[in-house]
Amino acid sequence: MRAHAGPGAPPVASLVAPPAMSPVAPRGAGTGGTAPPGARDAAGEAPGVDRSGTAGVPADTRGILNAEAARFRYTRHACHPDLAFFVEHHWIIRWRLDEPYEQRVVSHPSVNLVFQERGSCVAGVVTGDHREVLTGSGVVVGSRFHPAGFRPFLGAPLSTISGRFTPVSEIFGPGADAIVPAVLAARDEEAVRVVEEFLLARLPPRDPVAEEVARLVAGVLDDPGITRVDRLAALHGLSVRRLQRLFNDYVGVSPKWVIRRYRIHEAAERAGPDTDWPRLAAELGYSDQSHFVRDFGSVVGMSPAAYGRSLGRP
Repeated sequence: MRAHAGPGAPPVASLVAPPAMSPVAPRGAGTGGTAPPGARDAAGEAPGVDRSGTAGVPADTRGILNAEAARFRYTRHACHPDLAFFVEHHWIIRWRLDEPYEQRVVSHPSVNLVFQERGSCVAGVVTGDHREVLTGSGVVVGSRFHPAGFRPFLGAPLSTISGRFTPVSEIFGPGADAIVPAVLAARDEEAVRVVEEFLLARLPPRDPVAEEVARLVAGVLDDPGITRVDRLAALHGLSVRRLQRLFNDYVGVSPKWVIRRYRIHEAAERAGPDTDWPRLAAELGYSDQSHFVRDFGSVVGMSPAAYGRSLGRP
């Protein structure tokens, strides 16, 4: 498997389902994904993105383009209560393919801890184009952190790892790689347990600033009317400069990037061949449809209308 996310990016560094961000209520659910006849995951089951919610994690497919056509098996798992302030959920991808399959991903403002055969890593926020090419069979086990949730573990600004895939041992110490074989060989529930024991043994104190920043990011997701950084700053009584510094330190990307990315996630999730794009653009807070089209195209790689037609669903 190879990843298109910049030089040296390890496989499946951020091919993960969209978040059910606390404290925002989850939105959107549907049926399981579909795949061409003959495609199977590593357990011999028909693949697909789990859209029904798994092990206490609500369904949401934001970020995985054309999720209904996925050829991998993806499940999400709720985390231990002591980790819930830091970790959004755990996720597992399994696949078994007869031919290569490429998946386009629109990433989130989240750090992921990823365990895989070809180099376990801490994946910082991927800011550019990201595609994954799955080949053969395999498994990846990961933990998605809340925006700002990894800052207490790192002990440094998250911008220092944005766009990077840092070996787990460089952040957690040389013993971190020892659990990889056990994680990858285990069934889902046992794999999650091993990862949680690893994190719980290294649990940092809660950071009130991280909690504040997490609320700021959740507000962007919850309010489609926020399309400008100055509006977000004003809503929370902050200067634009203070807001930018907080996001750089605790999220790893700018507030402008987060605002733009969440609006595109929502648009892609609601896309279809018959979508009323001018109306959707307005609902997402765009006063200028051409601005919306440019934003969408720069992230997804095609116009909103073209993407909607490519889905082949109403």
